[in-house]
Amino acid sequence: MVHLLLAVIYLSFISLGLPDALLGSAWPSMYGSFGVPVSYAGIISMIIALGTVVSSLQSDRLTRRFGTGWVTAASVAATAAALLGFSLSGSFWALCLWAVPYGLGAGSVDASLNNYVALHYASRHMSWLHCMWGIGASIGPYIMGAALTGGYGWHMGYRAVALLQAALTAVLLLSLPLWKKQAKSGGGPESVPPDRPLSLGQIFRLPGAPEVMTAFFCYCAIEQTIGLWASSYLVLHLGLSSEAAAGFAGLFFLGVTIGRGASGFLTLRLSDTQMVRLGTAILAAGLAILLLPLETGSSLAERAALAALLLAGLGCAPVYPCLIHATPAHFGAERSQAVIGVQMASAYVGTCLMPFLFGLIANHISVALFPFYLAALTLVMAVMHRQLIYASRSGTGRD
Repeated sequence: MVHLLLAVIYLSFISLGLPDALLGSAWPSMYGSFGVPVSYAGIISMIIALGTVVSSLQSDRLTRRFGTGWVTAASVAATAAALLGFSLSGSFWALCLWAVPYGLGAGSVDASLNNYVALHYASRHMSWLHCMWGIGASIGPYIMGAALTGGYGWHMGYRAVALLQAALTAVLLLSLPLWKKQAKSGGGPESVPPDRPLSLGQIFRLPGAPEVMTAFFCYCAIEQTIGLWASSYLVLHLGLSSEAAAGFAGLFFLGVTIGRGASGFLTLRLSDTQMVRLGTAILAAGLAILLLPLETGSSLAERAALAALLLAGLGCAPVYPCLIHATPAHFGAERSQAVIGVQMASAYVGTCLMPFLFGLIANHISVALFPFYLAALTLVMAVMHRQLIYASRSGTGRD
């Protein structure tokens, strides 16, 4: 039964990744039919992100009341309904309306599932589950691409993913008894005494809480900034062709996916803290290569960029899942859902703000500051992780 539930959770993580890249892959075919500028994709993305932040902050309250199984099933159902709504939308404002349940569903399931796995399973499963998310995020654009090249249009791409999400909702509803059995045998949110959910003020006063929130903010800022701006940096600063830059930027996400698969095995020997430190060191090595004074447009510059982005992806791979998995150890099982919800919210805020900020820097100063910007975020993340370890061990600093 435990293995069956784990299979359901793996499937849920693939499903969690499915919609994440759909908007980006479909938008070039969508915005013309709505008569809006291409930049309006940012409005939809921001609505989804805000909904995700709100639902992440409510995850502790919802999970305590309904349990992880019900929250996961309801969240996936909300996402399925939103995707179906996208496929039926005839105006831009209808997309904005459906973006609300899209974001609310994504935040709740992300926080609840991450906490459940952190409490019930070994660190290797957290790494492998986030690897499954990467697979889902890769499959989504493939489904959309197949719909577009087949002449079915973006509507059918969204509809196909909505049907997959609806099928998963049915699986999750059938699996509800498994969540209860696991909770009784292994502890977790459902077995925690029904105390009042922690307020934001109480969470912020926990030793190490501001530090871990800042670390999550920085990590997602790094990941999303690389994803959004790496190609532009390679073209505008290193002189690579647009085609080569696009392929090289994809190496970062390939490194993240491969790295998370490998991290699952490394966690058999290394602790979460050691994995985060190792990942940070590899990420720093990749950024150091980008800082080398190489001749613009040379083959050496191309090879260096390739190695740098691949190393950056491998370095990022263990940081996010291992930070999440360590949350119960740092803050206690009874507080982990509340803390993970705020961690997720901090991560999404970093995702929204920091790539946009670098865009302003690139536009008004220089895109050449790309590796320096990432290096500063990496340094802050490393310092905050060190402070988190110190605070969680000493248990002092805030009442």
